[in-house]
Amino acid sequence: MTKKAWIIVAVLCAAMFGGLIWLQRSAQIDVASIDINTAQVASSANGDIGDHTLGNMQSKVLLIEYGDYQCPGCGSAAPIVKQVVERYKDKLGFIFRHFPLYSSHPNSFAASSATEAAGLQGKFWEMHDYLYANQNSWNQLTGQQRTDYFATAATQLGVDGQTFATDITDTRIKKKIDFDTALGKKATVSATPSFFLNGVSVGDKYFADGKLVASTAAGAQTVWSNADAFSTLIIEPALKASGIDLSNK
Repeated sequence: MTKKAWIIVAVLCAAMFGGLIWLQRSAQIDVASIDINTAQVASSANGDIGDHTLGNMQSKVLLIEYGDYQCPGCGSAAPIVKQVVERYKDKLGFIFRHFPLYSSHPNSFAASSATEAAGLQGKFWEMHDYLYANQNSWNQLTGQQRTDYFATAATQLGVDGQTFATDITDTRIKKKIDFDTALGKKATVSATPSFFLNGVSVGDKYFADGKLVASTAAGAQTVWSNADAFSTLIIEPALKASGIDLSNK
């Protein structure tokens, strides 16, 4: 990209990210009739942007995460989740949904918007991974610095910068984020990361010494903080209960 083109992209992003300030409030969306425990296809309700998925979406076992890109816990969980999903990619379906915590994480909505803008060019998971891996580099940025960071990240990932700058405030993206948030609220999500396995909350589980324990037990850690614990204590029992063969895991 030429210097002139880069300046144009930066200016466009600055103006559009500035516009996100008034857009950040989540709209009220009626999801009463929606089965939140199944993958959502593109529709007018979610801005024609369906769920972002990994693994085997035909599996009887589905893991859903509601996450916030500025959340430190979500940042810690991201590589663990990626490892677990990769381990069971032929046996497990995974969905990531946005749940920005606007009051405590002022950059969360902009970050979600950046992943969706990249997603419109087929780079959602690349931006998703990048923002979590580099969370400490952008989570305290504001104004032009934040704008420059997301725009630079997008171009480094092979996203067309000028298109990204236009897409970042596309109404489809806000609809998608609001829709995901509404699904999370229906699931009674109040904190991130939140995980649901076949509709059952598992993000609030703790483990110690290789077994599930109360959160107050000595040495207790969240199960999503350890790939082996998440795998053996949460994922594998659900796979076995669904009759899925684990002999070749």
